Amino acid sequence: MDTIKLKRSVGLFSACGLIIGVIVGSGIFVSPKGVLSESGSVGMALVVWTLTGLICLVGALCLAELGCCISSSGGMYAYIRAAFGDLCGFLYLWTSVLIVFPAANAVIALTFAYYILYPFFLGCEPPLVSIKIMAAAAIALLTFLNCASVVWAARVQNVFAIIKTLALVVIIITGFVVLARGGYTKFESAFEGTETHPGKISLAFYSGLFSYSGWSVYTLNFLTEEIQDPYKNMPRAIWISMPLTTIIYVMANVAYFAALTPAEILESSAVAVTLSDRFFGVMSWCMPIFVAFSTFGSLNGSILSVARVFFVGARHGQMPEVLSLVHISRFTPMPAVLLDGVLSLIFVASDDVFVLINYVSFTEAFSFFACVSAQLYLRYKFPEMKRPLKVHISLPIFFFIVCLALLVFPIYQAPYQTGVGIAIMLSGIPAYWIGVLWTKPKAFTRMMDNFTRLCQKVLYSVPEEEKLD
Repeated sequence: MDTIKLKRSVGLFSACGLIIGVIVGSGIFVSPKGVLSESGSVGMALVVWTLTGLICLVGALCLAELGCCISSSGGMYAYIRAAFGDLCGFLYLWTSVLIVFPAANAVIALTFAYYILYPFFLGCEPPLVSIKIMAAAAIALLTFLNCASVVWAARVQNVFAIIKTLALVVIIITGFVVLARGGYTKFESAFEGTETHPGKISLAFYSGLFSYSGWSVYTLNFLTEEIQDPYKNMPRAIWISMPLTTIIYVMANVAYFAALTPAEILESSAVAVTLSDRFFGVMSWCMPIFVAFSTFGSLNGSILSVARVFFVGARHGQMPEVLSLVHISRFTPMPAVLLDGVLSLIFVASDDVFVLINYVSFTEAFSFFACVSAQLYLRYKFPEMKRPLKVHISLPIFFFIVCLALLVFPIYQAPYQTGVGIAIMLSGIPAYWIGVLWTKPKAFTRMMDNFTRLCQKVLYSVPEEEKLD
């Protein structure tokens, strides 16, 4: 007899690999210029990179507490729903799971495709059709892998986490060689031209947070039910991975600023590639490959974790029942993984995916604000709740203030994009009424039941907790 449910197959090493693998994507290789352009100076940019890492560490620890006292997978969806009810939980599903995450997967896949094809089109841009085909192939491959085995998906994550860390080490060594040869003179007026406008500084932090995107327990909490000894391994993975990532990011930026001028960084479409073209000679082709590997690992981690939100939403009746099925022998939420892959492929085919990401970035920031608000609310409303991990109250208060600032200042700085993001989020209210509250006609219910049974047969999947005879 064996129970059909998600298995605890993710250990501490794989948890660290998942954190680093998702955080270290294309951002640190491609767009450090975002922080530099908004902060105004090299010194302030390094301060932003350091503080952003510390902010993400605090946020990760806050969500770790939530993950240990609300042990369901699904991450922020589970916490927002537990604190503020079904409607708020559904609005998170509506914006993040159906739009933000698949669109982000598409952007990551397109970035992977561009850089994996880059060495084959030296002197010109890879054709858009080739980029989209390669991006679709990457999504299809990783969707299949995540359907087949959580263990193998975690192993792939570990391998690519190591590769991308080695790539950053190569960049750091290059920069420190330049420093040893006199490059430190570029830091003599490091804070000259620093921006003082709160809106510009907040946008600099947004750019930094993008490069830390997927930070830590935000990813791990999606897989709470699959982590071995989560009460110990989640905080351990955070304390290992977040400081390590922050140190690597700050040192990589020091290397960029030592090797290149601020003007070169601001003009570059991919800073790591510009650095490799300058210093690596005939081996300059290797850096685009490293960037491609980095984004491939991030895409795998995203597919691995995001599908669990579909899965948990279906368990609570806020998404179709078919998404709550688990494969009978592989113990993966196969229908949920497949839907995540299909939505990601749809966004790859779209020509407006980058514009959409700009519109919904506000809603993603709002989700973090809602989560830390949920933590403070649960501390006040249910002080007796069992909390195997309990952080000092100053941490969620600090994170609440940071999230509030990151919400308020961009409303002033970019009101149109923010307004569109809010409209997309509020469009989930009629969707909630139609999809969840409205009593469906019997004919529609029968059709959905038949579809669920068909998927059970085709995908060899059943609801959780069924027994194998």
